[in-house]
Amino acid sequence: MRGTAPLLRLRGVSRRFPAGAEETTVLSDIDLDVRAGEMLAIVGQSGSGKSTLMNLLGCLDRPSTGRYEVAGRDVCGLAPDALAALRRDRFGFIFQRYHLLAHLSAEENVCVPGIYAGTDASLCRARAAQLLGRLGLADHAGHRPAMLSGGQQQRVGIARALMNCGAVILADEPTGALDSRSGGEVVAILRELHRLGHTVIVVTHDMAVAGIAPRVVEIRDGRIVADRGNGSIQAGGAAPPDKVSATDSADVAATGFASTTSASAPAPAPVPASPRRVPPGARIGDSGAIAWAALTRHRLRSALTMLGIAIGIAAVVSMVALGKGARAKLLEEIQSFGADAIFVLPGEGFNDRRAKAVRTLRDADVDLLRAQSYIADVTPVLRTLRSVRGGSVQADVSIVGVDTAYFSIRNSVFQAGAAFRADAARRMRAVVVIDEPTRRAFFPPGTDPIGATLLVGSVPSTVVGVLAADDANGGGPEQMTVYMPVTTVGARLSGRHDIDYLMVKTVDGVTPASAEPRIENLLLLRHRVKDFFVFSYDKQLKAAQRSSAALNWMILAIACVSLLVAGIGVMNIMLVSVVERTAEVGLRMAVGARQVDIRRQFLYEGIIVASLGGAAGVAISLAVQQFVPLWVPTLPMIFSWSSIAGACLMSMAVGVAFGYLPARNAARLDPIRALTHG
Repeated sequence: MRGTAPLLRLRGVSRRFPAGAEETTVLSDIDLDVRAGEMLAIVGQSGSGKSTLMNLLGCLDRPSTGRYEVAGRDVCGLAPDALAALRRDRFGFIFQRYHLLAHLSAEENVCVPGIYAGTDASLCRARAAQLLGRLGLADHAGHRPAMLSGGQQQRVGIARALMNCGAVILADEPTGALDSRSGGEVVAILRELHRLGHTVIVVTHDMAVAGIAPRVVEIRDGRIVADRGNGSIQAGGAAPPDKVSATDSADVAATGFASTTSASAPAPAPVPASPRRVPPGARIGDSGAIAWAALTRHRLRSALTMLGIAIGIAAVVSMVALGKGARAKLLEEIQSFGADAIFVLPGEGFNDRRAKAVRTLRDADVDLLRAQSYIADVTPVLRTLRSVRGGSVQADVSIVGVDTAYFSIRNSVFQAGAAFRADAARRMRAVVVIDEPTRRAFFPPGTDPIGATLLVGSVPSTVVGVLAADDANGGGPEQMTVYMPVTTVGARLSGRHDIDYLMVKTVDGVTPASAEPRIENLLLLRHRVKDFFVFSYDKQLKAAQRSSAALNWMILAIACVSLLVAGIGVMNIMLVSVVERTAEVGLRMAVGARQVDIRRQFLYEGIIVASLGGAAGVAISLAVQQFVPLWVPTLPMIFSWSSIAGACLMSMAVGVAFGYLPARNAARLDPIRALTHG
């Protein structure tokens, strides 16, 4: 009907492109109406502007000047995502070079527009199978483009154009890359689509192909110079079926292709009116699948990129674990001396060279301190070195005289037996507690040392307890130490009546820092001179913790540098990937992908690479943990779920941070320039 409003309407449309400092006009002052159900051909020589006109009609490009309406709506000022929605819902594109994604099967290629339309996945596959079946490709649905002939690839492109039930089919030189037989099949399919009610626009330089259309628009030097057959649209928008059927044979003969009837060229099934859609959020899973497929196309490159992230994360996790291990070892060493204990030592300080000659600490000091309410316990300590014999083994061993409170102050753990009783010091009993190195030196494996006799100096002594292996005395893992009652050591081994130092433990609620000055004042009143000093590991412990924390931050910063380098590597690889896949991005935009869809796809690629690299890095670090004790037995690695979770989050953050720029660049590509890239 001549009075029906056109589906597509161009008025005064021009398109100019920059050419250095000037501009080149490709289209000039185009006026064109296309009504629903019409079939027309746009013809012209190469460079005449016909492809540019098709790009404008399909909303792949924008006019420089003029007005373009689709169903009465001006689309010139629409945002990129609105144009993507318009292409997705109204248009289907058939390209001369097919533009199929090489890594997808025929069915998957057909599904691409449905993915961006939010079509349910099961319906997408069923619809693709239906279209391919109607186009004679049911047996080729799982084949990739490289396994298909040119005609088969073009039919896959036609099925893709029909996926979203687009009313307008735009075919750009659809037979240009085909032999005569395949071209004839495509021509027959286009006529069948016209018969089914689609608006079909064919762009070609071949007048023989253009002859299949009731209307031919000729363009030359960017201007429409002829519009033949305009006004031949019948009621309802399409030519009557009997009229089209009557002209089929003549049209086919006029094309010069091998004779192809509708019976020999399968036609698509009728288009469902409204495909079922899922909420837009469901596209997230599709984007993840697309990203994964893209990564698996370049497995080696993806693996090497992941390796950079893995090394960075492994460095971070391992350094944190080593830092925690070193800190724990330091605290363990301090605890072994009594982290909450207060020490009273002779002399004026650790640098006092005369301290060894000062022998002022006595049992009276012990009794005085035990009488204080803020002190829980006190033990004297007297050291000497003696030869110890057990069976045929003899060795010099460090002898430490203590009372039973020593083991409670140090929170000692026994692997066998127990500490000697409190009356052992009063009775000067010859009983000993040995450590693990001493047990290994004097008792064969499997032998119970409890009750055995060791000759300490000239004093036969009975073993009553064995300390746990990790209960060290600060002399190193192989230094042998034997603990005896302090009175036994003084009277029967060293002949001394003074004490080397005192260990003091405060009651709960009283800190060593608050008790130190009180102990110092109390002993100063008794000694009358300052011939002792009071010391605790409390300050050293806090200082060690601060130093350890600072060291951890420094190590973490160094490890993060490697992670930063890996992140830059991810970004560089993805920027290269964007350039390599520019045509793919253009195709996805042409079939309806929004900018957010493209951005999400590339961002997901960065996140997947970084996340898998992070998981690999954690695995590497856990594997390294098995070998560190072989290299450095005294330095453990301590992992925590929080550090592992933090590493995984850090790797994902790297993927987001360094994947955003490539993703943004991909999303900002111009669809038509991307399509024609390379």
